[in-house]
Amino acid sequence: MNKFLAISIFVLSTLCTVAQVKKVIPTKPVSGSSSNASKTQDTKANSAVGGRNISITLTPYKNTWVYLGCYFGKNKTLSDSAYLNEKSYGVFKGKNKLTPGIYFIVSPQYAILFDILMDSKQQFSIVADTLKKEDAVITGSFENDLFKKYSEFSLVKGKATNDLKMAYSNAKTKADSLKIVNEMTAISKDVQAYQNNVIKQNPNSLLATLFNALKQPEAPPIPVVNGKPDSTYPFRYVKEHFWDDVNFNDDRLLRTPFFEPKIDNYFKNYVSPEPDSVYPEVKYMLLLARTGKEMYPYLLTKFTNKYINPEFMGQDKVFLKIFEDFYAKGDTTYLNPASRKTIIERAYSLMANQIGGQAPILDLTDTLGKTVPLYGIDAKFTFVAFWDPTCGHCKEEIPRVDSIYKAKWKALGVKVYSVNVNEPKIVEFKQFLAEKKISQDWTEVYQTKAARDAEQAANQPNYRQLYDMYKTPTFYLLDEKKRIIAKQLSLEQFDDVIAAKLKNK
Repeated sequence: MNKFLAISIFVLSTLCTVAQVKKVIPTKPVSGSSSNASKTQDTKANSAVGGRNISITLTPYKNTWVYLGCYFGKNKTLSDSAYLNEKSYGVFKGKNKLTPGIYFIVSPQYAILFDILMDSKQQFSIVADTLKKEDAVITGSFENDLFKKYSEFSLVKGKATNDLKMAYSNAKTKADSLKIVNEMTAISKDVQAYQNNVIKQNPNSLLATLFNALKQPEAPPIPVVNGKPDSTYPFRYVKEHFWDDVNFNDDRLLRTPFFEPKIDNYFKNYVSPEPDSVYPEVKYMLLLARTGKEMYPYLLTKFTNKYINPEFMGQDKVFLKIFEDFYAKGDTTYLNPASRKTIIERAYSLMANQIGGQAPILDLTDTLGKTVPLYGIDAKFTFVAFWDPTCGHCKEEIPRVDSIYKAKWKALGVKVYSVNVNEPKIVEFKQFLAEKKISQDWTEVYQTKAARDAEQAANQPNYRQLYDMYKTPTFYLLDEKKRIIAKQLSLEQFDDVIAAKLKNK
């Protein structure tokens, strides 16, 4: 059994019995709930082909609402509600079936009580007591029968593992420790064998799908090739087999708490952060998920949000590739008008300022009324600073830029092209420069109203769009040919980039 499954031996039997659902739950029906349903009605409904009809008897609750919740990626949400009558009986009922996956019963106090598997038929009954949640009885669901048997098995094996862990911590000899480790390994193999048997005997079951999604390849030993050890082979093997037996178009995986974390783990530990390494992985997943009614829009949204404002500089290129290969080809039907507008505008903004590309032209006016082109600045490095003299954060950062410029950058051949983005505040702009004694050899510029009007009349993009300037301050670092070599970093990171570039030269 691999280490991931060994650690997660209880993952399917005690997922979150003490967790809380976010308090967005209304004290009224949710979705297609029913109240004061009779057992006679329930029996008739259970014979129906369509929709869902899940009766529940949950003591000691009476005359109150209980809820059916589920996972949705990293989040939890409500799917249905049922009103329990004076006999603690109610029905989760609706015309449409729910997406199968791991669900949970939620108390009137919004605590998650216990998990169930939502099967494809959704015609079963639940009888439970909150004082003995682990003894809940589910009737009429083959998926939950499988789940119950595995839960009982894993609880026994889990208790044995915990006992062995205690014994290991108290072991006095190496022989004792080795014996305990061997026993724990044997238990892990038993659990793995049980899971493999479920997968073999019931390959289309939800439980088999969950076991497959939980798998993570175990790294093989380092092989010796032509007399030399291939130390990268174990990593490559795990990466190549990471998604074996996982179907990205299976919407049921979204109703688990571990599928999305597995994706995050993969990108964090097995994918190099360079955009050219990241995007093929993103595209691969999106294409495989294309037929997933819920999975595809979910992953498309996830990757869009992740790379539209990326963690690492330059990864916005991944967002641009997503835009070009998916959104630009018609996949904007998933978006509301506001989101569609934001994504399209951001894509066009980022196209003009990619790392390694030429910086957009800037021909702005200095404080003496003279036009000073950015491309007229002759320097090894040009630091472009877009800032607002009324912005609190700018008032902190611009003096810091000046300090590092005076102490270090000026001697390294850096020149500063400083842009006031709040054009009407020219007086405040000049006052701030004077009060803070900002270096007089900076190029201080802004866009005049006449220049802005002419730009708009010609239907040309403004510098805010060209430089993706949606916040202040915004900084760029250019090389001697005005190519973008860094953007949206801290001053310390910009300093590191300059040092690295000089060292390479």
